[in-house]
Amino acid sequence: MHTTPIRVLVVDDSSFMRKALCGMLAGNSSIGEVETARNGEEALQKISSWKPDVVTLDIEMPVMNGLDALRKIMETHPLPVLMVSSLTTKGAEETLQALELGAVDFVPKQLDGVVTNIAGVHDELVAKVIVAAGMAGRIRPRRPVTSRSALASPIVGLSSRSTSATRGSKIVAIGCSTGGPQALSELLPMFPKDFPAGIVIVQHMPKCFTKPFADRMNAQCEIDVREANESDDVTPGVALLAPGGLQLRLGRKKATRISVELKPNSEGHLHAPSVDVMMQSVAQLYAERAVGVILTGMGQDGLEGMRAIKKGKGRTVAQNEASCTVYGMPRAVVDNGCADKVVPLSQIAGEIMNMI
Repeated sequence: MHTTPIRVLVVDDSSFMRKALCGMLAGNSSIGEVETARNGEEALQKISSWKPDVVTLDIEMPVMNGLDALRKIMETHPLPVLMVSSLTTKGAEETLQALELGAVDFVPKQLDGVVTNIAGVHDELVAKVIVAAGMAGRIRPRRPVTSRSALASPIVGLSSRSTSATRGSKIVAIGCSTGGPQALSELLPMFPKDFPAGIVIVQHMPKCFTKPFADRMNAQCEIDVREANESDDVTPGVALLAPGGLQLRLGRKKATRISVELKPNSEGHLHAPSVDVMMQSVAQLYAERAVGVILTGMGQDGLEGMRAIKKGKGRTVAQNEASCTVYGMPRAVVDNGCADKVVPLSQIAGEIMNMI
């Protein structure tokens, strides 16, 4: 918890965006001074002299762009950085690269032709700045992984040859939010190609982000990772990532087939996709053959889903506080007694191995 007013540096080449972001931040009692910079080079100078607690960083800027600035920040003054990202495929690719470089999270800016509709990001921006400020002193540069060959070997024994005698197919259901892309990039490459269970994942992301993220994960993993499509079958060794903006449930097509069902968020859940919605369908279909996993994230999405899995005699794992970017979703699960195991991120693959 940050005990003094938070000092924020807003970095954007657009004077309108700088003014809009500063206005939103200035209205919150937890936030103190807000300074601005017009490009990455100016940002680095202000970080050195003014020493902000949090930086919001645009990507496309003259002189020095956001990604180059982020690399320099992580090298010289590691501190919490939030990317301000356009909701486009290009913006998604660049933002995912920024998360790999060490950015804490991102805030989407809505683009509609030449008009920027920033009002929708107010609550999200303030909440994420406050969370980011609490991470001061814990930020470390990340080394982007670009190929499977650069990864550590998968956990020995985590394969179909080690499947327990429990009858029927099994599933691993994973939920995460803030910090989730980084956590998944460490967890998923641990699974070998012949992983004996299906995997479904809900990561809170806008709709244009989930496919690029799945593609990046697929390039790094032995298992297949893909954005889920309607009627995709749950298959061992395949991880299906819920697409942004839709609710993913699993349904039984035939006695031996369980498939993806994608629907609009007509019930008005806070998140689309929702971890609770996905996990509750998993609990209903798989019962004791389900393993629920909650990773880092804000809020408590996943609590009811993990409760349902545990009630159905499935197994549950939560990431521990020390290894989380944000200990919100796991805390809700742990505090409500819905986690069989609470372990560091580095040990979660091993716990899954023991449970399947």
